[in-house]
Amino acid sequence: MRSDGACRFRSRADGRPIFHFLNTSTFSQYTVLDSACVVNIHPPRHLKMMSLFSCCVSTGVGAAWNVANVQAGSSVAIFGLGALGLAAAQGAKVRGASKIIGVDINSQKFIKGKAMGVTDFVNPMDSSKPVHERIREMTGGGGVDHSLECVGNPQVLREAFLSTHDGWGQTVLVGIYSTSQLLPLHPMELFDGRSITGTIFGGVKGKSQLHHIAHRCLQPDMNMEELITHELPFEKINEAMQLLADGKALRCIMHL
Repeated sequence: MRSDGACRFRSRADGRPIFHFLNTSTFSQYTVLDSACVVNIHPPRHLKMMSLFSCCVSTGVGAAWNVANVQAGSSVAIFGLGALGLAAAQGAKVRGASKIIGVDINSQKFIKGKAMGVTDFVNPMDSSKPVHERIREMTGGGGVDHSLECVGNPQVLREAFLSTHDGWGQTVLVGIYSTSQLLPLHPMELFDGRSITGTIFGGVKGKSQLHHIAHRCLQPDMNMEELITHELPFEKINEAMQLLADGKALRCIMHL
């Protein structure tokens, strides 16, 4: 853990250390937490919905509200329609975005996307034309005001960047990048005023702001229950992971 670099759990079988994951280790009945990872939500809410705020909703909605600062009438493109991207779409919708373009290679996600506020869809596999060109055509040739990259792929990031409007277009990195590849941009591509920025936890300050985000996002108009698509007993965790890998699930609640 961060305080001393030591683990708190050991295997009963051979005494080997079992390390924390993201300072929480929530796939366990009992755990030890860093105080920085504990927030009091008052009044208490249903635990099923609370699970969405560990990353998914907080990061997606926060990226739209705190980082992109989507305004009424603006246009948004969201790359990746997993739970994170759909939460961002819902955040943009509530802010009054006039056009929310969802981009994903799984067309089945467009059904859920429509329920979460996405107005237009692009499947990169449907055409040989680059996605950014298609988005520019859909926006009258200019591009969107904001693009949110929720995949964690450098080439997708480039398409997201090129989809934004010259002069003020903003790209927000929301996904996690597992590659060592550097940004796929030339410095002069930023010369005309477009920008690119990143975010952790959607810019939400856990201790002071998570309560307010949770309260707002659980209002009926936010429709966040749509993100929970499955509930399974914990012994089927591998099945849950496969549902995610196959694009058949958004968030799966595991019952211990």
